Amino acid sequence: MAGRDLIPRLLAHVALICGIAIMVLPVYLAFVASTHAGADFLSGRVGLLPGPLLVENYRTILLTGASTSGIPPVAPMLLNSFVMATMIAVGKIAISLLSAFAVTYFRFPFRVAAFWIIFVTLMLPVEVRILPTFQVISDLSMLNSYWGLTVPLIASATATFLFRQVFMTVPDELTEAALIDGATPMRFFWWVLLPLSRTNIAALFVILFLYGWNQYLWPLLVTTDTDYYTIVMGIQRLARAAVDADPVWHLVMATAVLAMLPPVLVIVAMQRLFVRGLTETEK
Repeated sequence: MAGRDLIPRLLAHVALICGIAIMVLPVYLAFVASTHAGADFLSGRVGLLPGPLLVENYRTILLTGASTSGIPPVAPMLLNSFVMATMIAVGKIAISLLSAFAVTYFRFPFRVAAFWIIFVTLMLPVEVRILPTFQVISDLSMLNSYWGLTVPLIASATATFLFRQVFMTVPDELTEAALIDGATPMRFFWWVLLPLSRTNIAALFVILFLYGWNQYLWPLLVTTDTDYYTIVMGIQRLARAAVDADPVWHLVMATAVLAMLPPVLVIVAMQRLFVRGLTETEK
């Protein structure tokens, strides 16, 4: 019996390893290319082992850039992307928690209609409403600022819907016990609902952080000052410089590798809560 189970398990592990290799190989090749000179990349002399320019290339792209090619350092871009992604994730979660709390526990006219109006906005992505949104941000003088990068993106119908579903699973007896103890609505929200939603908040934070980190079109529209460029915009500028100017594809690969690190670190740091938030609740 053990011998019969060994072969299917072995085949399953081989298939999984092959899948992991297919996913990881392009990232590894980008890292290897980032440790060689630009001429080696273009001539095809980059092998499967890291080159001798690891520290030099990453120090150049992080701190000084390539002035001859018009490439600025990417450290400020990484900071801008981190601030933008964090503000979007925190803002979306905060607003969604409060709106879900309102439509779940408060009784007011058109409560159900308000929820469905929020839900219907899922059909209106940023690209559809981008012109009126840009006009509003421009009229409020929020261009070239962190507020302009984040405020139009912090409303989330998806997160509101998910938190509403979580709140609806809270037993009525718990709500009644809090009322009997004299808890105000906000105290009930802060001391009861938030702890019960901890894993869901963590899971959504990871997803929304990645959403904010990968934004390209909106930052491209609202920023003309290089001080507010994000890392995704930086990769596009680097790729264009690599085509139009000197062969700097090794710096492009280094920037791409650096751009992957913060999201990976966030996922690793919150992996346990992320998985629990997707698979179970704490109620």
